[in-house]
Amino acid sequence: MSKTTTDGHDEALNECLILFKDKNRNLNNVRYSFSIRDLENFSGIKAHTIRIWEKRYSLLEPDRTEGNQRTYDLHNLQKLLNIKLLYENGHKISKIASYGNDEINHMVTDIITSAEDAHKALDAFKVAMLNFDQCLFERNYIKLISNLSFRRVFMDVFIPLLEQLGYLWQANSITPAHEHFISNLIQQKILANIERVQVIQHHKDERVYALYLPHGEIHDLGLLYFHYELTLRGYKSIYLGQSIRLDNLEDVRNVYPSVTFVSYFTVKPEEVDMEAYLHDLEESIVNRPNDRFWLLGRRVVNLENSDFKGQVSVFKNLEQAVAELTE
Repeated sequence: MSKTTTDGHDEALNECLILFKDKNRNLNNVRYSFSIRDLENFSGIKAHTIRIWEKRYSLLEPDRTEGNQRTYDLHNLQKLLNIKLLYENGHKISKIASYGNDEINHMVTDIITSAEDAHKALDAFKVAMLNFDQCLFERNYIKLISNLSFRRVFMDVFIPLLEQLGYLWQANSITPAHEHFISNLIQQKILANIERVQVIQHHKDERVYALYLPHGEIHDLGLLYFHYELTLRGYKSIYLGQSIRLDNLEDVRNVYPSVTFVSYFTVKPEEVDMEAYLHDLEESIVNRPNDRFWLLGRRVVNLENSDFKGQVSVFKNLEQAVAELTE
């Protein structure tokens, strides 16, 4: 396997080639059943429009249930995402209807290869997810990172992708396996970038940051990315990880006289427990004058800084928190 000079990209592509040669691609042949509402959720194309394209141009080939409801297999869903890419890149639906499947696939590959904007990349990553296709994920990522910073890839592509997958999962359009597949690949990219900047950066003689997720919380991509931003800037960032109880933070405070704790609330604490958790946080963690606490995540978007003492800060999104680091 060749050595790489581009943050592991050559090595990743070599791994993909080995996988492609050695496996039968059985995962790609797994058949799922999707409703027309699932197709709408995945593609953003209204069900009414899908029905028109189907009736007028025979673009899709649904099956019918005993109740005469349309159902679509994985091939149909993939084809719709490909059609959307072609349509948004100037191809008329009537013309797309005249293309064979192989021709559509080749044209889509060309578009993905030349894609530089986030919108095209999102659909490409969805196709990779549906196929459990790490090679397609890698090709799309390498193209993006050759034109954009990792920050812009994460903020403009990965965050919207994860948000969309969250909605798809809630709507039962995908399974946890799909979400885990993509999440693990994104986590690999964050870790690779953290490792890269750890080698070249030196810690500033300033505030220590301690990052953790509350007890029961396992969604760590946002927090892990913030760890990357801190490391990039040379701050001392201590990543404690998932499911940490408040009393465990005392161990960090025993070592450092001034700490900014950062936490990301996605599903925990539960709404009924939030008030008590925040009270305990203020009373037990930020009771030293030089300590700070930064809150991010879905659970805190409705909170305001005015709800807390001056040592606690609420950020509506990651970009807002990152901007605070640059001030």
